[in-house]
Formats: sequence, C-alpha cells, structure tokens
Amino acid sequence: MEFLNKWKDGLARTRKVTFGRIANLLGASEINPELWDEMETTLIQADMGVETVQAILAALQERVKIEGYTRSDELQDALRGELILRLSPPPTLDFSNKPTVILIVGVNGSGKTTTIAKLGKQWSNAHKQVLLVAGDTFRAAAVDQLQVWGERLNLAVIAGQAGGDPGAVAYDGIQSALSRNADIVLIDTAGRLHTRFNLMEELKKVNRVVGKALPGAPHATWLVLDATTGQNALQQAKAFKDAVQVNGVILAKLDSSAHGGMAFAIQSQLGLPILYAGLGEKPDDLQLFDREAFVDGILSSK
Repeated sequence: MEFLNKWKDGLARTRKVTFGRIANLLGASEINPELWDEMETTLIQADMGVETVQAILAALQERVKIEGYTRSDELQDALRGELILRLSPPPTLDFSNKPTVILIVGVNGSGKTTTIAKLGKQWSNAHKQVLLVAGDTFRAAAVDQLQVWGERLNLAVIAGQAGGDPGAVAYDGIQSALSRNADIVLIDTAGRLHTRFNLMEELKKVNRVVGKALPGAPHATWLVLDATTGQNALQQAKAFKDAVQVNGVILAKLDSSAHGGMAFAIQSQLGLPILYAGLGEKPDDLQLFDREAFVDGILSSK
C-alpha cells in the first residue's frame, strides 16, 4: 500500500491536470462520437503524442465492436490495459561488469546531479561500492553540488579542476574505480542543449575516452529528462540517443509535472525503456519504473 501511495501521490499533478478528465468522461454515459473526440483531445493534452493517442483510440474502438460495449464506464478497464501495453517494464539492471560504468547525460537543469546522488545512495544501501565522477567541469557549482551530495550520503567523489577536460576527469574516475575495486561508477556530464553541435561533440569525446579507459565502457548511458518539459523532452531524447547511444531514460521531477503522458511518447517514438521515475526529493523517492503503478496513478479517480 505504501508503494502504491507513493506512485499515486507522486502523480497527483498529472492526474488532476490531465488524466483526471478521463475519469469524468468514462462515467455511465453512452459511447458516442463526442466521447471519442473528447478522449482524443484530453490524451493529446497529456503529451502522449498524436500517433500514440490515435493508436490507443483505434484499439479501444475495436474492443467496443468485439465486446459490444455501449456505456463509457465499460471502457475503463480496456483503457488501463491499452496504456499498460504501451509501456515496457524496465530491463533487469546488469552489474556483471566490475566496475559497471554508467554515463549520465541530459540538458541543463534536468536533475542529473541529484539523480546520480539518489542512485548512488540506493546502490550503496544495497552493499555496492559506488564511485561518483564529477564530469561537469563547465560549472563549478555542479562539481560542488556532487561533492556535497557525496559527503551527505557517504559516497566517494572524483572531481577535477573547474574548466578542465571532462574526458580526463572521466578517465581518472575509472582508473580510481579500478584501483578501489569499486562495483559501480556513475559519471556526471555537463548539461548541454541538444541543439548545440559543439557541446554534443564534446559529449561524444567523453564517451570515447571512457571506452579507452575501460574497454566495453560505458556499459550503460542513461538520459535524465525533466518530466515538466513535456514534448520538448522528446526532441532532447532523440538528439542524445543519436549522439551517444542512450539505452535508458530516467524521468526526473515527475511529481512536479502535469506532462506524465510523455512516458508513452518516449516509448512509442524512441523505443527507450524508462528505468526510474522521480517521485519526490528523498533518495528513495527515485523509484524503479513500474508501468502498472504508473498507469493506476494517473487514472485513479481519488
């Protein structure tokens, strides 16, 4: 119950602002063309993406024909099922490499550094030796922020000089992890606009240096997206996926967002799994993505 309440509370804004209208639509009224039009408008406003919305409505309309539904309340379970089908469960995290090197990328202000600290704390609690690498050398404040988190959570942090070469910091971090026999290395990178070519090229360089420091690394590249940005986040995801082969997404600030529908757009248009969702400020508020809890949280009528 505590787990379900965490998701429900964290998704309150998305539910109230957008998906809550669906619960009102699916009362005991008759299924008619106006209902489908209103559902389409509401789901698009939830930032699900036009293609995804049209696919969901087509599937529901087919169900109506097959099952012989006549009342809108009969669509509730069908809608829940269709939404869950369009979200894949996160893959099992693979820590077989030692150290397992994870590169964390995203735009400025997306919540990368805080997310790294939360991940480090969770894995440290699970008896993993975690090393944080402050690779955002462009902002002295970013290095300071990660070091403060490290002290607060008792996590080791490798940092370089402000304005230094981020690739060199990443290299030093991996060498330090090897000497310490660390289990996991989390590398922070400079937040960058996905439209800035030179900054994206710098990120590619960091990615190459990590591979030279430890063949096969990075073993994962995760993109942190600010859930409050809605469809804009989709364009960011496309650019980062092309640049550094992102293979997973973390939705930060989901508890502050009315744009939770973007989760469906990310999956349908990019094919990237959502690994974690940020449902609050505390380390344990970063939750492994649970598609059923997510759908129930946005559709709940209470």
